[in-house]
Amino acid sequence: MTLFSNVFDTALIFEGGGMRAAYTAPTVNVLLKNEIYFDWVAGISAGSSNTVNYVSRDPYRARMSFTDFAGDPNFGGIQTFLRGDGLFNAEYIYQHTSEPHQALPFKSQTFYENPARLRVGGFNAETGETVYWGRDDMNTTERMKLMVQASSTMPGLMPEVTIDGQTWVDGAIGSSGGVALDAAEQEGFEKFLVIMTRPRSYWKSPVRNPRLIERHFRKYPAVADALNTRAARYNATKERLLEMEKEGRAMLFFPESITINSTERNISKLRRHYVLGMDQAIREVPAWKEFVGLS
Repeated sequence: MTLFSNVFDTALIFEGGGMRAAYTAPTVNVLLKNEIYFDWVAGISAGSSNTVNYVSRDPYRARMSFTDFAGDPNFGGIQTFLRGDGLFNAEYIYQHTSEPHQALPFKSQTFYENPARLRVGGFNAETGETVYWGRDDMNTTERMKLMVQASSTMPGLMPEVTIDGQTWVDGAIGSSGGVALDAAEQEGFEKFLVIMTRPRSYWKSPVRNPRLIERHFRKYPAVADALNTRAARYNATKERLLEMEKEGRAMLFFPESITINSTERNISKLRRHYVLGMDQAIREVPAWKEFVGLS
């Protein structure tokens, strides 16, 4: 079957948020079930997993990645954190689960046959630069997995990732504060469907102890600075999105009843939030279809 796109004038953007993506992963599946195929999609951190699962058109992997997979004995925890592998065992999660016989088989053929363009945001820990990797950068599955891992690497909770001799961490601390609106605008888009992982009422608070962060990240002062100033960038991006919503240029998905945090491991809670997110996405999809001209 030849894969195709049918939405060309609107960008699809997935915010990150760790395991809060249990609530937003259902939007991937609702979009796919309704045959809404964006030609351009971007994500940062957990949103990068939603991005590649959407491009590979894999509803099973989208669901499992943020629900039952948390029960995998190799997923992570205090023990893996203490031995230096991260609170989330990133090496295992991103490098050893995607083959057909592994925990989260990845449909690499579909991913590469899909004509849709994608961007995954990472933060260069050495230079402070935000980079949005695309298909040309992900020319092999191994590189794609590394870039999704880098984009999802929470500073201080997961070990940094080396790509092409450079050190990378979570793109959420970068130029946009975690929502890849800047990447979409740089490529000329003026309409956006944005899947957020925080409630509409949420605004990010400034860091309470910036000196502590500076001491912790002495080796990477660019990371410390980005963490200490992220709230301003996140809130500025959200303000712009809300203004675009008023103008009719943005359709925003905000979780209505999310009570889990980014490090949630309880499978029953994750499953419950997946169902809540699915219910909300099903209610909202008619508006999405009208917004992109597929109603």
